[in-house]
Amino acid sequence: MVVMYNNKLLANQVAIADTFNKRLKGLLGKSSINTEEGLLLKNCSSIHCFFMKFTIDAVYLSKNMTVIEKETIKPWKIGKIVKNTIHVLELKEGASQDVKIGDTLLFKE
Repeated sequence: MVVMYNNKLLANQVAIADTFNKRLKGLLGKSSINTEEGLLLKNCSSIHCFFMKFTIDAVYLSKNMTVIEKETIKPWKIGKIVKNTIHVLELKEGASQDVKIGDTLLFKE
């Protein structure tokens, strides 16, 4: 899946975790991800990086895929609890640096 914002490419290899088991596994087992990769955790309002081997950017999204908050989370840390979060997009550390709160992300197959 491709993710765009403001007519710019954010990532072009985004997987979807839309079941409990897929969300539970998340990015576990990976030693890193590249700048084109990401994981969209659907119907997930908070995340953690326990057992992770690398730092990620977390982009917290509303129901209509508007960016509510974003943060960088190191391994063995817990992400913020952000009111009204419906989905979370996980990206390589630094990949979301140009994305602003209030931007709406567009996901395309």
